[in-house]
Amino acid sequence: MEIFKKGSNVFKILSEAVSEGIIIVNRSQIIVATNAAANELFGYDDQELIGQHLDVLIPKRFHHNHHKHVDGFMTKSHKRQMGNNRDLYGARKDGSQFPVEAGLNPFNVYDNDYVMALIIDITVRKKAEQELKHWANIFNESLNEIYIFDVKTMRFIDVNKGALKNIGYSISELREMTPVDIKPYYEKEAFYKTIEPLINGTSDKLKFNTTHQRKDGTMYPVEVHLQKSSTGNNETLVAIILDITEQEAYTQKLELKVTQRTRQLEEALTKEKELGDLKTKFLSLVSHEFKTPLSGILTSATLAGKYPREDQQEKREKHLKTIQGKVKYLNNIINDFLSIERLESGKVNYKFSHFPLSKVINEVIYDANMLLKDGQIIDYPENIDAIFIDFDEKILELILTNLINNAIKYSSEMSTIHLSASEKDGKLILKVSDEGIGIPEEEQKHIFNRYFRAENALLNQGTGIGLNIVKTHLENLGGTITFKSIQDKGSTFTVTLPVSNI
Repeated sequence: MEIFKKGSNVFKILSEAVSEGIIIVNRSQIIVATNAAANELFGYDDQELIGQHLDVLIPKRFHHNHHKHVDGFMTKSHKRQMGNNRDLYGARKDGSQFPVEAGLNPFNVYDNDYVMALIIDITVRKKAEQELKHWANIFNESLNEIYIFDVKTMRFIDVNKGALKNIGYSISELREMTPVDIKPYYEKEAFYKTIEPLINGTSDKLKFNTTHQRKDGTMYPVEVHLQKSSTGNNETLVAIILDITEQEAYTQKLELKVTQRTRQLEEALTKEKELGDLKTKFLSLVSHEFKTPLSGILTSATLAGKYPREDQQEKREKHLKTIQGKVKYLNNIINDFLSIERLESGKVNYKFSHFPLSKVINEVIYDANMLLKDGQIIDYPENIDAIFIDFDEKILELILTNLINNAIKYSSEMSTIHLSASEKDGKLILKVSDEGIGIPEEEQKHIFNRYFRAENALLNQGTGIGLNIVKTHLENLGGTITFKSIQDKGSTFTVTLPVSNI
């Protein structure tokens, strides 16, 4: 210390001209000289640090290792930066700590070894480095893909981990590539045209959807956010890429759901309209179909009362027969409506039994003979006595009654209704043919719809529900019904049903 006192004026003049803090210690690490910048840096008055151990300027947690480093430095005795890539901290008089950078310079004066340390407060720089490191971590660890590429060459300059992981290329491979190389649906010219507003400054950022292709050839939809930046003197573009595979899948699923819901709503509205139409048609039908026979019953009952004498019995019976026919007709309508209600509610209980086909056909034809017009005949089927069937007898009777009664109703006088029956491959095939008005071709697709009646049949009585009931029963019992018809020439209905339901 005496040496530095002798030359204090020279040391002071030289040290005060230096902006860095200067601290000189001897081999024992005792501070022998400081400049004003060092005193201000550590918060001490002039001469206050002289004679103190260097440890006073070093945080306690570094004392142990610091002694070893100083001893090693004294032995090797050469200029170097202190710390060797380690973070260094200084301790102020008030106990606060701050990051420092120290350059060590050994020298010898009058056979005494000293070390001069140039100390710089790097708090601002350290903060900037930490912020830069923080942003670098955000860039690198982002789950989104981030690409930086040169505006002029279009080559990638840097990419983050998220991009490397998803795209499958290495950083060295990508630096030889451009954005067009990973966009299978973009040509170079088209890509340039897309980003032109960003390059010429007419837009600050761009957003568009496209498809990226990985190194393994697989592709995935992306949303690209692109903006201009700069690295030194080079202009760059920064692309933040969002993999929207899940979003697109969700959107497609949502669109499909909306389509399905729309279709269901349309179907529901159509059904509602159909139900409304059916309701209107039903009320009109009931009004007409009930009013006509009821009027006939009333008229016949009134006229029958006008023939009280015994010799007028024949006239009375004629009107009574009319009343019976009308009542039976009304009863059939009611039964049809009840059948529909049972079919819709699922309350139909089928009763199967083993019986000869001829039994049902005889009963049906017997009742149908009462409805025949003048000159009409029913051609009775041949060779049916040997045919036995396991089926619901009442349902089979209902089916045949409906088809034969329709044949009579829609055929003219002096015509023939043909009925045939045969067995084939365990199936019973029944055919009812007539020579009547037939069904117009354009209306044939509606013939089994409930309440439907062809235009050329509107003048005949009928509810339009008989064929619908027949078809529904047959479908429930494993049978089918089909038909062929030519307008003004007649129709043939074919019923196929299983001979055995056991």
